[in-house]
Amino acid sequence: MEHLINPQVKEIQISGIRKISNLVSTIPGALTLTIGQPDFPTPRHIIEAGQRALEQNKTVYTPNPGLLELREAASQFVLKKYGQTYNAADEIIVTVGASEAVDITLRTILTPGAEVILPAPIYPGYEPLIRLAGGVPVYVDTRENGLKLTADLLEPHLTDRTRCVILCYPSNPTGQVLSEQELADLARLLEDKDLFVLSDEIYSELVYEDQHRSIATIGQLREKTIVINGLSKSHAMTGWRIGFTFAPAYLTQHMVKVHQYNVTCASSVSQYAALEALTNGIDDALPMREAYVARRDYVYDRLKSMGFELDKPNGAFYLFPSIARFGLPSQEFAMRLLQEEHVAVVPGDAFTAYGEGYMRISYAYSQEVLEQALDRVERFVSKLV
Repeated sequence: MEHLINPQVKEIQISGIRKISNLVSTIPGALTLTIGQPDFPTPRHIIEAGQRALEQNKTVYTPNPGLLELREAASQFVLKKYGQTYNAADEIIVTVGASEAVDITLRTILTPGAEVILPAPIYPGYEPLIRLAGGVPVYVDTRENGLKLTADLLEPHLTDRTRCVILCYPSNPTGQVLSEQELADLARLLEDKDLFVLSDEIYSELVYEDQHRSIATIGQLREKTIVINGLSKSHAMTGWRIGFTFAPAYLTQHMVKVHQYNVTCASSVSQYAALEALTNGIDDALPMREAYVARRDYVYDRLKSMGFELDKPNGAFYLFPSIARFGLPSQEFAMRLLQEEHVAVVPGDAFTAYGEGYMRISYAYSQEVLEQALDRVERFVSKLV
């Protein structure tokens, strides 16, 4: 009966990130630097809010777009933090994580054959959703451009088939952030184009030297931009599965239909915990961000001292060093590092073919783990040069 399965689903591959992280459990004593998950616990006051919701039997369906008070809190959060203005009643949807937010966005705006432009290397979760929605991914190679999608790099790829441009900054896997000038240039290029912008800002609270800026706040871009955000990274709430879409009302009214028939609504208990996070926990990310800066600097300095070529990122919690000088393909490099020194990193080709020649290291781990893992990495690469 397998021949009856949707061919597009059959062609989808399991994420390369998950493949190697799953291997770690089979190797005793292995250290992993693979998963983009904060090693901090969910703040206690948020957990207690979830517990109160359970005790008060707040375990029934919520409105499809989410609790109104949560959407109001989300509206106030992005206004205060980033100057974004969205009406809670008809411009915000509470989703099951940012992943569902991306899914319902693409299924709303794409038609068969529509092209979606993505900067590469890029997180592998977008392409399968584009293809399942009938779209065609178009990658822009950013490797010679500081791993950034800028206006001059984007413009030659725009066609009359382009339906959407995906911006994901701070970036997974590179940690790169777009400057205000780079965003302004993109906005100028796109403002008169008949297309949408999907701006995935899940790492917005983890911008280090500068303040996060969204393209949706520039000129007329708000009316064609769907902002994706959530609480997984900012409040260490990966398992609570709360994300958000922020988009103009004319678009949100259609996105909520896809959301409704997909999941009905996000978990009620998680929504009450999220309400606590966005009100009493509005600055919960600050101490985590300070810790990530220290970890970033440590890992960056260690890798540079080993001879890796890499840019210092300004956001998220990833480094994306080149491994070209060591003469191994990214898969072989990662597998040998795991087998010989029991350290797991993600091979660069997990982030499309444009990631070949790199590896991704997540520094969302304790200082002790980072020190031990990098000692092993140093031992490994010393045998390659």
